[in-house]
Amino acid sequence: MNVTNLWDFFPGLYSFILMEPANALIRILLILIGIFLVYMGYKDKLDPLLMLPMGFMMAVVNGGILITGGGELGTLFVDPMVSEPGKLLDALQINFLQPFYNFTFANGLIACLVFMGIGGITDLDFFIARPFLSLFLALAAELGTILTFPLAVALGFSFKEAASIAIVGGADGPMVLFTSLMLAKHLFVPIAVMAYVYLGVCYAVYPYLIKLMIPKRLRAIPMDPMEIRTVPPSEKFAFAIVAGVVLSLLFPVAAPLFACFFFGVAVKESNIARFREFLDILLSGSTLFLGFTLGALLSVTTVMNPKVFLILILGMVALLLSGIGGLIAGLIAYKVSGGKINPLIGIAAVSCVPTTAKVAQHCAMEVDETILILPYAMGPNVAGVITTAILCGIYVTLVPLF
Repeated sequence: MNVTNLWDFFPGLYSFILMEPANALIRILLILIGIFLVYMGYKDKLDPLLMLPMGFMMAVVNGGILITGGGELGTLFVDPMVSEPGKLLDALQINFLQPFYNFTFANGLIACLVFMGIGGITDLDFFIARPFLSLFLALAAELGTILTFPLAVALGFSFKEAASIAIVGGADGPMVLFTSLMLAKHLFVPIAVMAYVYLGVCYAVYPYLIKLMIPKRLRAIPMDPMEIRTVPPSEKFAFAIVAGVVLSLLFPVAAPLFACFFFGVAVKESNIARFREFLDILLSGSTLFLGFTLGALLSVTTVMNPKVFLILILGMVALLLSGIGGLIAGLIAYKVSGGKINPLIGIAAVSCVPTTAKVAQHCAMEVDETILILPYAMGPNVAGVITTAILCGIYVTLVPLF
């Protein structure tokens, strides 16, 4: 048996020899990062619902590179760039995630399904009870979504590409998927993957930002949940219907997202047991396959895109600016209220539902274990979803005009 025949038994290992040395090293690094994300999800340091499937597939897809039928290096998972009808038909028959990608990712369906599930677990009580405070915090927490756009343009990205990157500052995965698919489909894979990785990192980074900006004594301000006005389900149901229709009328390009989110809220408030059970399963299943497919997209060929490094930097800048904007608004609310509002709820306005609200609660409990600010944090959290969707609609509507 000669060496060539020996390598035929191990095409994954042989593919390392066929790659440029730099690409091979990056491939090994991606495998290690994937394993690290799995570990962090397993230890609950990062969001396990997303990190476990994403990290696992990130490691596996970079291990499973081989020589394809065309003589090029590829995988049997998914090819996000294939579009020519003949090649697409072949890919649909060979790549096991290709049908899922083309029929749920490429048309934005996965974003809508996740959004519907999120609507089904979203509590509108504090948002409806204190809408102006919630919206004020949410608008301030769009600082990254707004400022990253001109910054990306200055770094050489087109208006459409810059808008797709800037929406990462809203910290809302479905919005990122939807916007990048509508405006910059060629950058959809790196933008979507980096966005979701960063949303998981919010767990780790935002607590340090909070400790840097908010004094310990202010983090310890108690807020009594019993003071929140009781909002009857009928009022929340009516709000969901009216808001869904009005926002779809104003921003029709984002209507699928509005429709799914507010329908999920309406199902929750109408308390239709079968529908609620289905939405719970839908959210779990969609999140699993979202992470699974995103991980499969993060192969060495994606990372070698020369624009990926800048997208990495800009995505982090967008999320940090949004966190800073939310906390500054929280401090303003604290001052205006005469010290009655815990400024931590400002970070919850960065609309990663319910992650950032949980971060606010966790940082408060580090100071005083008896503090409960989560019900208050959910108000700006929900408002952040709405303001991010509005900015998504504005970007998708106006940017193509320039």
